[in-house]
Amino acid sequence: MIDRNADGDAAALLLERRWFASVAAVQAMQAECAMLRDVVALAEDSWRRACSQLARLEAMRDALGEELAGRDWREEPSARNSNGHTAISAA
Repeated sequence: MIDRNADGDAAALLLERRWFASVAAVQAMQAECAMLRDVVALAEDSWRRACSQLARLEAMRDALGEELAGRDWREEPSARNSNGHTAISAA
């Protein structure tokens, strides 16, 4: 004869074990979500700083380009080397 109470106890025990496992899984996922939220916040801060620096660099590039375009480029005779080629300075 089958003891229905034993079957019920086994089912209740299994249900309880599954519940505790789900509690642990929820806690682990909450911790992962919190960590990812922090990572995303750090990435967004870094992205904002990089965009700000990019804007400053682009403005400087544009200003230097305008200055270059507006310069009166007169070639000085001393700027030619002995081959007759124009010397270019890296300065």
